[in-house]
Amino acid sequence: MRKNVPVDPGIVDEVIRESCLERVGRGSIREIVRTVNQLQERTGVRYIRMEMGVPGLPPAPPGVEAEIAALRQGVAGTYPMIEGVRELKEEIARFARLFMDIEVDPKGCLPTVGSMMGSMAAFMVVNRTDPAKEGTLFLDPGFPVQKQQCHVLGHSFMSFDIFDHRGPKLRDKLFSYLETGKVSSILYSSPNNPAWFILTEEELQIIGEMATEYGVIVVEDLAYFGMDFRKDYSRPGEPPYQPTVAKYTDNYVLLISTSKSFSYAGQRVGMMIISDVLYNRRFPALKRYYPSSEFGYAMIYGALYSLSAGVSHSSQYALRGILKAANDGEYDFVAEVREYGRKAAIMKSIFTRYGFRIVYDKDVDEPLADGFYFTVSYPGMTGVELVEELLYYGIGAISLEITGSTRTEGIRACVSQVMPDQFKELEKRLKGFREDHPVA
Repeated sequence: MRKNVPVDPGIVDEVIRESCLERVGRGSIREIVRTVNQLQERTGVRYIRMEMGVPGLPPAPPGVEAEIAALRQGVAGTYPMIEGVRELKEEIARFARLFMDIEVDPKGCLPTVGSMMGSMAAFMVVNRTDPAKEGTLFLDPGFPVQKQQCHVLGHSFMSFDIFDHRGPKLRDKLFSYLETGKVSSILYSSPNNPAWFILTEEELQIIGEMATEYGVIVVEDLAYFGMDFRKDYSRPGEPPYQPTVAKYTDNYVLLISTSKSFSYAGQRVGMMIISDVLYNRRFPALKRYYPSSEFGYAMIYGALYSLSAGVSHSSQYALRGILKAANDGEYDFVAEVREYGRKAAIMKSIFTRYGFRIVYDKDVDEPLADGFYFTVSYPGMTGVELVEELLYYGIGAISLEITGSTRTEGIRACVSQVMPDQFKELEKRLKGFREDHPVA
């Protein structure tokens, strides 16, 4: 019996019926966003919005200033080069050296229309390098839309929940897939979306070594660059550096988003970094689709050209401004986003106080970091059921089921849109939820 709900249950029932979804709890991120938007409009109740990873901080000032300056200089009137503005490419290479301790040629440093475009372009090329291979191995849980991209492209994919195979166990699990000869690429995020665990150096080494051995290309999604707040990755040119598989293989494509680390989501600009060896390598099979068998050429003049013919000119200058300020030590982007870790710690404590449990709670043998996401479950409910039930309590989230997780009892909570002035209301609603759903 729902006695402590802050919204009219009849309106929630109505919106769910009108959603056209067989189960709202299995809805995609954007479908849940749409549902919560409708509920807010019809009820007038301010929801606790945890369903979408939208940055909750002001955009990086160096980016805003650089973009305004570029617009005033007239860059909006000319097409950008597909491979990117030269000054930006140089700063990306410099950023890779100073914050990741890797050396890359600026020619392999490419702007993308966000990391979403980066992963789409990566699939278009890496999964076509060898006709004997079938597609991508996802180290789940992960961002659901990347699998959707594979569906759209007609590519096969495989996946497993990496949390069950952390540390040395990862080698045997990867071997079981790679020995088939069907895997063309491996994709994962670290820090992980949605579970927020971070792959260790040992695990990255295993992935890198096996990618080299089996001729597989690793697509490393660094959407949350530098956001493992247990370490300080903010000092350019000084350890510790952002962990990356690039230390252990030349078969890599790195995707770096500006949306979260730099709070520059609205301009849809990101970075792709291709290793020098991979950029220059020739794959005869690429000639089936692209004008050249060279990987880098196929990426730029095949995939990126056909997707967008370049990235917004002014946003490239914005990104260049952000990276230059960070590279010069004038802008501490990590300090800006530490707020997410502080909010996560508070929100976790509220949830666990009222009977919820943290689902992904360990990084091998370390406590999980506090960051952009966390995962919770409630006794006696699946994640799908929990997503649906929380809508009656003015809370939006997504089920772990849609992320490829084996922990289908859980949901993902994003902290970014939950403001500090909502913490008391979150506690009130979860207290009401607990009273309406008692557990032994």
